[in-house]
Amino acid sequence: MQSSNSRIEVLKGDITKVRVDVVVNAANSSLMGGGGVDGAIHRAGGPAILEECKRIVARQGDCPTGEAVITTGGNLPAKYVIHTVGPVWYGGSHQEEEKLAECYRNSLALAVANHCKTIAFPNISTGIYHFPKEKAAHIAVRTVLDFLQKETSIEKVIFVCFDAENESLIRKEMDQTR
Repeated sequence: MQSSNSRIEVLKGDITKVRVDVVVNAANSSLMGGGGVDGAIHRAGGPAILEECKRIVARQGDCPTGEAVITTGGNLPAKYVIHTVGPVWYGGSHQEEEKLAECYRNSLALAVANHCKTIAFPNISTGIYHFPKEKAAHIAVRTVLDFLQKETSIEKVIFVCFDAENESLIRKEMDQTR
């Protein structure tokens, strides 16, 4: 069996171009698209993603922070998109850290439930939601490693960083776990 660390890759790039079973979208609770990675995924994936999001919202209402739902990947190279709602940073006194960890855990669990072997994550909540990037990198890496120690069906997790700062922070966290 591979070690958890060897199943994680870090790259700087565009998550909409990554060939994996599922990409994770840092969505807003309405699931209707937005800015940042959310807008990029909706634009690149096409209208099929939004149509499925509308059906999900009609069935369950908005997606709560920390939770995740799955749709088609539409025109993306990924078969699926997992939409998870990251926490807005309010100084750390509103369970932001726990909610961010839930985003990663719930996304991974949904990937397993849908027989996905490869998954790509963006840097959830580090953009307009202002989660401190260093703290977010620590939570992301530790949560994914903990999950991979218990779950062997996920073969590869890729942290796809849009900017050099997030990439550097994720790599630093990975180095500290070796």
